[in-house]
Amino acid sequence: MQELATGYGLIEAPVWDPAHGLYFSDVLGGGIHLLDRKDKVSLAVPKRRGIGGMALHADGGLVAGGRDIVHVSLADHSMKVLLDRKAADDAVGFNDLTTDGTGRIYVGSIAFAIFKGEEMKPGNLYVIDLDGKARKISDGILLTNGLGFSPDGRLLYHSDARRELVRVYDVGDDGAVGHWRAFAAMGPGSVPDGLKVAVDGSVWVADAHGGRIAVFAADGRHLRDIQVPRPMVTSLCFGGDDLRDLYIVTGSRGGPSESCGTVYRMRSDVAGHPLPVARVRIER
Repeated sequence: MQELATGYGLIEAPVWDPAHGLYFSDVLGGGIHLLDRKDKVSLAVPKRRGIGGMALHADGGLVAGGRDIVHVSLADHSMKVLLDRKAADDAVGFNDLTTDGTGRIYVGSIAFAIFKGEEMKPGNLYVIDLDGKARKISDGILLTNGLGFSPDGRLLYHSDARRELVRVYDVGDDGAVGHWRAFAAMGPGSVPDGLKVAVDGSVWVADAHGGRIAVFAADGRHLRDIQVPRPMVTSLCFGGDDLRDLYIVTGSRGGPSESCGTVYRMRSDVAGHPLPVARVRIER
């Protein structure tokens, strides 16, 4: 496992761009950063904080979470709101997100201020359709985190960081989901954070309290753990030309300093399932 970049407060939202490299956010320090294909880091978008999830957009730029879901231009850093928190019941913001094969965006809302110690309130799951309209499709998730689809697109996995489990939903042709059921239990004290799905259907989940990536088979069996040098493992991403470069990102909690969030890379024995680009309409 190779250390590629460090010195960040809380790294989240890694997304692989075949043309440029790995984009990632610093939730606390702000900004969207690019680790290019030569492993050099630059600031791609300044300032924006609280980004827990990102995706590429078919028209260029990035879809990013935070207080609202926005499209961010990488050329001039301008932002267009795709989902305003005021349109989401009791939302103070949004966390991780993913896309389906048609380019819809799936994102969970947060209903309490995480870093201010507020009492937990459950959030919801939303889908933003290609026409730009959003729908609430599930509820009752205490702290929404990673989202990812099975390779056939018929299942949606969803981390709940305060219930120590990963949900799974059946997905309909219209993008709606059925009632959730438990897919995998992470174990006492675990905090399931970002997740990705591999081409073999396995589900890879970051444990923000456990210093590991937990790997589950498509039937929910725990296959193995990948140990990570930092205890606060927040997310992961498959990249490289063959999608077998596994990027792992961390926060600083439990580490040697308050700015030790790190990007690691290792080779995986299985490729990641490609994350489709978003195709949601952007109002000009």
